[in-house]
Amino acid sequence: MSSTVSAFGQSPEEIAARTAPIGSVCIAGEECEVASSSAVAANDGPRSGEAIYNQYCTACHSLGVAGAPKFGDAGDWAPRIAKGFDSLLSNAISGFNAMPARGTCANCTDEEIQVTIEYMVDNSQ
Repeated sequence: MSSTVSAFGQSPEEIAARTAPIGSVCIAGEECEVASSSAVAANDGPRSGEAIYNQYCTACHSLGVAGAPKFGDAGDWAPRIAKGFDSLLSNAISGFNAMPARGTCANCTDEEIQVTIEYMVDNSQ
């Protein structure tokens, strides 16, 4: 076995890239780096509801994990829709039952959360 390849077939550089931190803490008043992928994504304009759903929401809403209304299931969504869109938006932003605030999309704007709910509702009636 070569000294530049691990037992799992990865070079030291590949291992370092795979295990690199995904973020850092920035303290108010100190100079901080702003080159994170979430900062870059935020500057690219709003993402579509479908893109956000596919990246952040599908894990729970495709299977109904912990009572999440399943994507495409009108029966799951009807009672929630009946409470009004403002209720859906408030629950998604603030969190509800097992769903954390903003689902798992901590860097989503309120507008992106809104278009994601619209996408899910439109495809679940």
